[in-house]
Amino acid sequence: MADRKFWKGVVAGIGFSVLLGGSGFAGYLAAHTPSILDDPNVSGKIQLLEQMIEKYYYEEPDPKLLAEGLYAGLVYGLGDTYSYYYTAEDYEQENIANDGAYVGIGVEILKNENGFAELSQVYRGGSAAEAGLKKGDQIIRINGVDVTNLELSDVVSAIRTSEKDPVLSIRREGEDDFEVELELREISIDSVLWKMLDNDTAYLHISEFSGVTSDQFSDAMEEIREANAGSLLIDVRGNPGGILDSVCDVLRQILPEGLIVYTEDKYGNREEQWCMGESPLEMPLVVLADRNSASAAEIFLGAVKDYGIGTIVGTKSYGKGIVQTLRGLSDGSAIQLTTAKYYTPKGKNIHQIGIEPDVEV
Repeated sequence: MADRKFWKGVVAGIGFSVLLGGSGFAGYLAAHTPSILDDPNVSGKIQLLEQMIEKYYYEEPDPKLLAEGLYAGLVYGLGDTYSYYYTAEDYEQENIANDGAYVGIGVEILKNENGFAELSQVYRGGSAAEAGLKKGDQIIRINGVDVTNLELSDVVSAIRTSEKDPVLSIRREGEDDFEVELELREISIDSVLWKMLDNDTAYLHISEFSGVTSDQFSDAMEEIREANAGSLLIDVRGNPGGILDSVCDVLRQILPEGLIVYTEDKYGNREEQWCMGESPLEMPLVVLADRNSASAAEIFLGAVKDYGIGTIVGTKSYGKGIVQTLRGLSDGSAIQLTTAKYYTPKGKNIHQIGIEPDVEV
């Protein structure tokens, strides 16, 4: 679960959702696309494996989970790190992450080696932060129910679908276990934070490009101008990417008129994103980058570099210049596939290459 979450962050990059009708779309594919299931050797082997599981596996298998495994395995067979199948539960969590806003207590959770649900992030504006919970705190019970043997998705669901404000039993290193009742509320995750440094430079950090990033960037830039900042330092170190529309909307607030980025699929179809140049940046800009600046963050870096509106400082970026499209299916599940390459304004594809800094640090 943790590995999958990491790669999702690194590669989410550019995506959108399309609802596909069930039988109609399946019928179209059946009529137009040769299927590997038409091969009797493949279908026969699947049946053989199913029979062996039924006969020899030490417990009664869950047919639904076996089916989900087949779907995931089909996409896994592409050998593409960035393409995978989402169950309905996984897809719901992905949509929440992309939106940048959700109903909850304002935390991110992972399962640690002890089986406890550990807080990996605590966001301001959430009831967890207001109650004094900290990164590293462990949830051991929710409404009196032990979470040790629960899947991570079940832990999250137990909190978000609680009929009343959930009561969490917390374990913190060096202290006695304690309980806290937390209010469920709509949380907007801060992907943009800024502050003034000792000189007249404004420091602005973008952690990801989610559905709320553009508005948060706009608000921050307004405050930065009101503070009479003389220069701007934007930090995208560790930014794993996000949504194409989000990074383009951010760039439209600082670029001159011109092309932001374009994509090309295997058929040569080209889609372009443009900036009208209504609010070009009028102060010196430095952008901090590192090897974990990826995908949409590299679209940001590529535009800054190609237009020469700022200096990139740090190390070479991750090097992901391909596009993923996330399409929802009628049963609530989804499939993410690599569908195109993207290019910087000057026509550079940086996949497996990365963007070199102007000043290496």
